[in-house]
Amino acid sequence: MRIILFSSKPYDQQSFNAAGFPGDWHVSFQEAHLRQDSTGLAAGYEVVCAFINDDLSAAVLQQLAAGGTQLIALRSAGYNHIDLHAAQALGLTVVRVPAYSPHAVAEHALALIMTLNRRTHRAFNRTREGNFSLHGLIGFDLYGKNVGIIGAGKIGLTFARIMAGFGCHLLVHDPAPIANLPDGARQVELDQLLEGSDIISLHCPLNTATHHLINAARLRQMQRGAMLINTGRGALIDTPALIGALKSGQLGYLGLDVYEEEAELFFEDCSEQPLQDDVLARLLSFPNVLITAHQAFLTHEALAAIADTTHDNIAAWLAGAPINQLLPAA
Repeated sequence: MRIILFSSKPYDQQSFNAAGFPGDWHVSFQEAHLRQDSTGLAAGYEVVCAFINDDLSAAVLQQLAAGGTQLIALRSAGYNHIDLHAAQALGLTVVRVPAYSPHAVAEHALALIMTLNRRTHRAFNRTREGNFSLHGLIGFDLYGKNVGIIGAGKIGLTFARIMAGFGCHLLVHDPAPIANLPDGARQVELDQLLEGSDIISLHCPLNTATHHLINAARLRQMQRGAMLINTGRGALIDTPALIGALKSGQLGYLGLDVYEEEAELFFEDCSEQPLQDDVLARLLSFPNVLITAHQAFLTHEALAAIADTTHDNIAAWLAGAPINQLLPAA
């Protein structure tokens, strides 16, 4: 059995090597992204293991299938980057990691909130330069604030429990009925959440219904000066619309771990060249914006879970009983 990991980094190699794959599973690690011009690297590999910024369009899948690939094993919960209809037509099985560590992502959302609120990133830089002034560092108590949570899957509910521990009032929106909400949390319509929340955190999947869920109109619905956090998928937000809301003060704080046009930037060191993305450059110029490069998943526990689940997915497929399989919508 030959397995190739695209977009692999040293931490992927460490976690996959620690997962104890059978000796007859040959695993190859490729730092290159999966693209049309890199599919040749997968020739002869039965399993292609891809990450979130790899290209799994119909054209790429056709080339993989022609090269002998039979299984696409995603190292992610999200799967909006793969053409499932094309995969099915080509006879490719697709599996994913539906949950690795909801705590990792939920806790990173909290880290963005705390950093933006108490301005610890700015205070850190000041004190290193000998500036011990507190000017401009005033934050607010989280206790008693209304926190809106869009998406009530494992991560959203984990985040809800964390914020409940701070004494926040929780407004949760999800299209399906929600079980196991923390005490005092309320399931509400999206309009009510937008209008009533001091902090809004996105934890919903990206699909046709949620693409650009937060746009200019919905930013105007939010309380003036509210905080918006996105650790879900970049395209949940119409990113250019954020700039006007930040300039006017309608949006008071912005924390992003994902970005709609991140594919050619995130996970890479681009520090030796000018930033070519004008929208991202503008966002980075605001003092009330904090952007991290899709690192919310990056904990030892989450990496181990991703490797272990990928092992189990491949083993189940080999046994003829795939688990965590993705099929196209009817």
